[in-house]
Amino acid sequence: MTWGQALKVYLKPRVLTMFFLGFSAGLPLLLVFSTMTAWLRDYGVSRTAIGFFAWVGITFSIKVLWAPVIDYLRLPGVTRWLGKRRSWMLVSQFGVALGLLGMGSLDPTMALTQVALLAVWVAFWSASQDVVIDAYRIESVDTDLQGAMAANYVFGYRVALLVAGAGALYIAEYANWSVSYMAMAGLMGIGVITTLLIAEPDHQSILDRAEHFQHEWVDRMLGSGEHGPLKEWFVKAVACPFIDFFQRNGRFALVLLLFIGIYRVSDIAMGVMANPFYLDLGFSKADIANIGKVFGFVCTILGSFLGGVLVVRYGIMRPLILGAAMVAATNLLFAQLALIGPDIKWLAIVISADNISAGISNAVFIAYLSSLTNQAYTATQYALFSSLMTLPGKFISGFSGIVVDAQGYAQFFIYVAILGTPAVLLAIFLWWRDSRKNANAEAAAS
Repeated sequence: MTWGQALKVYLKPRVLTMFFLGFSAGLPLLLVFSTMTAWLRDYGVSRTAIGFFAWVGITFSIKVLWAPVIDYLRLPGVTRWLGKRRSWMLVSQFGVALGLLGMGSLDPTMALTQVALLAVWVAFWSASQDVVIDAYRIESVDTDLQGAMAANYVFGYRVALLVAGAGALYIAEYANWSVSYMAMAGLMGIGVITTLLIAEPDHQSILDRAEHFQHEWVDRMLGSGEHGPLKEWFVKAVACPFIDFFQRNGRFALVLLLFIGIYRVSDIAMGVMANPFYLDLGFSKADIANIGKVFGFVCTILGSFLGGVLVVRYGIMRPLILGAAMVAATNLLFAQLALIGPDIKWLAIVISADNISAGISNAVFIAYLSSLTNQAYTATQYALFSSLMTLPGKFISGFSGIVVDAQGYAQFFIYVAILGTPAVLLAIFLWWRDSRKNANAEAAAS
């Protein structure tokens, strides 16, 4: 395949629609995080109370708990009209929009508890929307297009973050917070319209094949004969997705889960220290905004699109190695910047390298995770992977401040680069194993 043919993948209708679904997924996030905290502080809510609102984010980390419901449960009336994925997508989008409208109608100084409850409501439906959009993305196209789907999704998601961040603040400044949140609720209409226009993936044949597998495990776990509906649902919707993953991969499933957990450790572990690093080095907030946010946004999108093209052109495994190596290596540029000092040109170099490598690695890694799922259990299995991929990095990042205080920024970034080495080595091993497996299959076929 030529580079021109690889680039044309972005013109495919289902790839284009991922921009709008990515926008719908990204819009609620800041409205229950940083934008919401600005709103609360603007109304004089105490910093102690604002701090407790960080717990709203736990909702996104535990979405795997109700992903089996989204995978298995048919919504009365709506599923028959729209299908399995689009029905949950539409309900989630309306849930987010109604929650944002409710938040916009409240005064936090008079109804802080209600604001908190609505924030959890929005986060729940937003996380649910993430689960079902991920499932739709995986089921809609073949594996070789997953990189492009992920790139367009990231593009839409990032645009939504700008709208829900800077856009919401601008509206609040020139109108008020109520208008701002109601405007954001209206923008959820982009997702609703997209959901109504797209086609439902054809996954009935996959579900039919999975039905025998589910009945087999119901009998093995519960015994033959009559079972309670709740027990049978639990086996089919909760147990079977995990049994399927381990049955397909055997003991090697543990290696895959380890790889998922460590692939983004280097990227996530350094992220929390980025802005403090820029400020401590002597860059102004304007420098950080102009280069780190605006220029960095463009570089991330460029990297995401490049990652999608690389997957189409070379498959998943080789770009997966490249992404892991680039993310680890860019930390060495941060270490060099720490030694150089507040040089604006070096800041631009570091930001461009960091965001392009992050864009490539994210798009490719999303495509890789998508390839690991069984489309009979897409929502549950991908929710497991997406939760696991951030957990180790977030845990390690909690110690980043201790390392910086004790060793300094340069040494910290070198350590973080070293943390990325196991992911590179394991990616190489997975590529080698995949190549050998394909070669054996071709030899057997001939």
